[in-house]
Amino acid sequence: MSGRESVLSAVLEALRDVPGTESPHDAIPPARRADHVGPDIVGLFAERAAEYRATVVRVPMGDTAAAVRRALARTGARSVVVPPHLDEDLVPEGPWSLLKDVPPLTLGELDAADAVITVVASAIAVTGTVILDHGPGQGRRVLTLLPDQHICVVRASQIAPDVPEALRRLDPCRPLTLVSGPSATSDIELDRVEGVHGPRVLDIIVMADV
Repeated sequence: MSGRESVLSAVLEALRDVPGTESPHDAIPPARRADHVGPDIVGLFAERAAEYRATVVRVPMGDTAAAVRRALARTGARSVVVPPHLDEDLVPEGPWSLLKDVPPLTLGELDAADAVITVVASAIAVTGTVILDHGPGQGRRVLTLLPDQHICVVRASQIAPDVPEALRRLDPCRPLTLVSGPSATSDIELDRVEGVHGPRVLDIIVMADV
């Protein structure tokens, strides 16, 4: 028996006495899921994301492109990757070239790009996490790994209070990428280095729904 088969066999054995009608969400009663979050879900998300050294701004819907423009200007971006089906209203004009991923950009082109703009599938308030399922406006996973700056546009209504609620809103069959702050790692001396495994800069723009 392979290692994979051994693990799956153990999982099946552990689930043997679970009724087929039971859902994973039944383990956490809905009334208890978010009682620890507080009333200001968006504010908590902004606070927690900032603790991970993400730059977070909250804007009215009509000011989103201007916020994206400021984020790009702050880092001096010269080239910006645009995923397929990203709303054109979110992409500002400026002194940068737009690199559309149709046909797919090469790894070299992505590595040379300064920034990428995406929307998200959901977000989690208590952890300050954004979640991508790589649907429309999010692009391939590699698009958000190679450019140095990742700009995420998050609608306020997409922010779930906690992890169980966020997962309930997502399709488990889709590839999910959870991002909490810019890429960072530490060596044995605990010296923090950003940008090793992904973007060095994460900008999160929280857009009001109305």
